[in-house]
Amino acid sequence: MSPMLQTYVWPRYAHRPPQAPVQRAPLVVVGAGPVGLCAAIDAALRGQSVVLLDEDDTVSIGSRGVCYAKRTLEIFDRLGVGESVVAKGVTWNVGRTFHREREVFAFNLQPEAGHRRPGMVNLQQYHLEQRLVERAQALPGVDLRWRHKVLAVTPEADGAWLDVETPDGPYRLHCDWLVVADGAKSPIRRSLGLDIEGRVFQDRFLIADVVLDGEPYPAERTERRFWFDPPFHRGQSVLMHREADGVWRIDFQLGWDADPEVEKQPERVTERLRHLFDTQGWSHIACTLEWVSVYTFQCRRMAKFRHGRLLFVGDAAHQVSPFGARGANSGVQDTDNLMWKLDLVLRGLAPEALLDSFDAERTAAADENLLNSTRATDFMTPKSHASRVLRDAVLGLAAEHPFARALVNSGRLSVPAWLTGSPLNTSDEDAFAGWMVPGAPADDAPLGRGWLLAQLPPGFALLCFGDAAGDTAGEAPGSTLEALARDPVPVHVLRLPAQGLAAQRYDAQPGTAYLLRPDQHVAARWRHPDAARVRRAVARALAQETDAR
Repeated sequence: MSPMLQTYVWPRYAHRPPQAPVQRAPLVVVGAGPVGLCAAIDAALRGQSVVLLDEDDTVSIGSRGVCYAKRTLEIFDRLGVGESVVAKGVTWNVGRTFHREREVFAFNLQPEAGHRRPGMVNLQQYHLEQRLVERAQALPGVDLRWRHKVLAVTPEADGAWLDVETPDGPYRLHCDWLVVADGAKSPIRRSLGLDIEGRVFQDRFLIADVVLDGEPYPAERTERRFWFDPPFHRGQSVLMHREADGVWRIDFQLGWDADPEVEKQPERVTERLRHLFDTQGWSHIACTLEWVSVYTFQCRRMAKFRHGRLLFVGDAAHQVSPFGARGANSGVQDTDNLMWKLDLVLRGLAPEALLDSFDAERTAAADENLLNSTRATDFMTPKSHASRVLRDAVLGLAAEHPFARALVNSGRLSVPAWLTGSPLNTSDEDAFAGWMVPGAPADDAPLGRGWLLAQLPPGFALLCFGDAAGDTAGEAPGSTLEALARDPVPVHVLRLPAQGLAAQRYDAQPGTAYLLRPDQHVAARWRHPDAARVRRAVARALAQETDAR
């Protein structure tokens, strides 16, 4: 029987027995959580056949990851689930931070208009996974195998052997490439003795998913609320925000000495919730517990994400504290970075060295997430009297002084990685203003009746604003920009007006062009491009050239 909550019944997916005792596949993904599912869907959309293995037969138990940032929503759009996620989830942009009874700081994740997706959408992980599973099942390239547990992985120079256990008996599977997305405890990583280093913070937090029979504040004011030292939980911190189906996520800091089993008892959790509601004037609201868990903060990562033909993504590769929504978001962005590169390597259109850039770019992104997560955790859970005094002084000043608000840290929320140090970038030859530098994630903007990012192809794109130079740069065949679409790795030209919000965000003048990678990061830009320059930049973005000028 499927587990059931008041608001959700878990699906059970059918197990299929192995077809042969020994099998082969070009690409295998282990782990059908959000990250593994995104990897498999991305591969299939690029025309690859992928085997996706999971030891369970349903989606995640409990809400787990819940906040999905704008960049991740844009990736979901490309994978074909963005509209469904936004429609089911709870959209928000505003966060408020309180110290005791007083609001000291507020932020808006999207202070300007002209974006298709909001700053953040809250959606329980099981809802997201179900949508991703349905999408994967609709794609002929995905062989999704439930209750296929990987017992051992033996790496080889040309791939890896997997020993797989099923209810119908074991079998062996050889793959050319293995994407490891089997979670924070990663049995594959552990069995291979691969390192993961960092900090485990000596504090515990209680997660409670709660169904309320009333509204604490109006639905149109959907927002994230964070309290330091509130009257209902003195000396600790509390986070509260809305999820789908009338469920609310409430996190209570407990301290390191708290007993997790005692704190998870329903009567104990309900007592904490009632104290919160009574002090906030919500005494009339009744609540029902959906899911309760106790966790500790960890900020750790593997030294390398690529180990030969094994590629580690998501929590298997790096772990951060949940405050800041950097876990699932960074995992989805791992796959966004990886799968276009792996696709080109599988097709023989790029060298294996291109996958070294996955390691370099995503370890740098993980370091940024770890730094922000560690700083947030240190601010939220000071470990000395002096640190607490300093933290409380900052909170006391923040209500009146802007300089102090910048120091308040209740979890810097997920932002996309800026790959400005990537070896795949081509340096600017021309002067530009603004933030769309090589390595930046491409900004969206309204374009006619649609949106810029929605019109991009799955491969390389050249945004040409106004009358792009280079169309008549020579008489030789292939000298025009449109001819780039016929290259072995095609570049599709998208003609854009030299006026409007898109041109403004890209500091475009007539003739300006931007080369975007398949993961929608800027690879190069010019005031007056020609086909030769674009081809050199593409070669560099494929790790085929070290100097694209």
